[in-house]
Amino acid sequence: MAIGKLFIGRKVRDIRQANGATQAQFADMVGISTSYLNQIENNQRPVSASVLLSLAEKFGIDITELSSGQNDRLLSALTEALSDPLFETYSPSLQELKLVTQNAPGFAHALIAAHQAYRRGNEQLASLDDRLGAAPSQEVTPYDEVRDFFHFVDNYIHDLDLAAEQLATELKLGEGENYAALSGHLEARHGVRVVRGEAGDEAIRRFDPVGRILTVSRYASAPTRDFQIAIQIAQLGAATKIDQVLKQANFRSEEAVEICRMGLYNYFAGALILPYRSFLTAARDLRHDIELLAARFEASLEQVCHRLSTLQRPGLKGVPIFFARIDRAGNITKRHSAARLQFARFGAACPLWNAHQAFETPGRIIRQTAETPDGVRYLCIATQVSKGSAGFRAANPRYALALGCEISYAGAFVYADDLDLSNRGAFDPIGISCRICERVKCTSRAVPPLKRKLVVDHRVRNSMPYEIE
Repeated sequence: MAIGKLFIGRKVRDIRQANGATQAQFADMVGISTSYLNQIENNQRPVSASVLLSLAEKFGIDITELSSGQNDRLLSALTEALSDPLFETYSPSLQELKLVTQNAPGFAHALIAAHQAYRRGNEQLASLDDRLGAAPSQEVTPYDEVRDFFHFVDNYIHDLDLAAEQLATELKLGEGENYAALSGHLEARHGVRVVRGEAGDEAIRRFDPVGRILTVSRYASAPTRDFQIAIQIAQLGAATKIDQVLKQANFRSEEAVEICRMGLYNYFAGALILPYRSFLTAARDLRHDIELLAARFEASLEQVCHRLSTLQRPGLKGVPIFFARIDRAGNITKRHSAARLQFARFGAACPLWNAHQAFETPGRIIRQTAETPDGVRYLCIATQVSKGSAGFRAANPRYALALGCEISYAGAFVYADDLDLSNRGAFDPIGISCRICERVKCTSRAVPPLKRKLVVDHRVRNSMPYEIE
């Protein structure tokens, strides 16, 4: 078993304390000396492969959970924050950063929050113009606070997911027409009747709590219609569980609470239409063919891609996938990654990523094998989707859906067939964001990397007007 050095003392200590064992008792259970266990818990020695296997065997621990997941996301966010010139006199090693995220995650979160406030303050000061007397707010925005909440819970809400799956089983979703099952349940359980909207009504969904009528746009596609009904079921049937999640989140403002409440309604709806176990089984059987999965569950491609990124149930995880929705300007409007690839919090997506090509070839699925500056290789797929179908003069925004996995999981994807995965030279070099990308010869670079010196030679003009030292 080939692994890097893992300093996971805090996690090992949490496992021991969860089992109510002393260091001597736990060391005996794992088959190591007490002194070795003490050194592991204090991060003085790394965990060996044999200890990892023993933890997995005796305590039902998923080995991948000990070295990836939330720590990877926190490490990525912390690394990006510390790349700011603000910290130019401090260049911690990767091992130092890992020790912080593994053993002092609260401190890491606090530093990231402080850096975000600093950046927002600078951005507001730069755009004050005629508002010079106004004091800029450095509070985290409610939207960003909610986005971070979902990011650091791995985009998986266990209690909601279980409740949605149980209801999906009761309604036998996926075995017949979803619309009949969902609308029938809404009327039988909650006394709400579903009707189609009038021709001039622009609302996708409108609920009348007095008349007990749910109006859904007559122009909504079948997946959108069913999803909106599922959201109404979440509002009426899962409110107590959602309130519990919100209470535990400890948001700073009521606005953040309501934004997150909307996100949790959407989460429940997605988990209801695409129930965990049956969807995970189908994803494996169909080798993650998103078009076949959409047809199998009467869902949209976006619903399928988003759901694939949430398959993080302990003991029953799917392939670690990254997912993003990108508009034509390169803004990432949805993002989540269970893989090591983490999206930048600031700036647009790398222009070398195949997600941008999806706009050039609508209706097709684009494949790409890519490598990030840290040497990790990925299988990436992207396709364009359109939102809205209310006629010629209606707004019809287009997005690129992008998802993928590390190359070690590529065999689980139909999209890897006939690709040369052994030739490292066939992998496109991509980055996360220009401001933190270390590639020095990238001709698609939009801005110089932070914390790197630039060399300007007025006698020579190459593809970039400067060289990176």
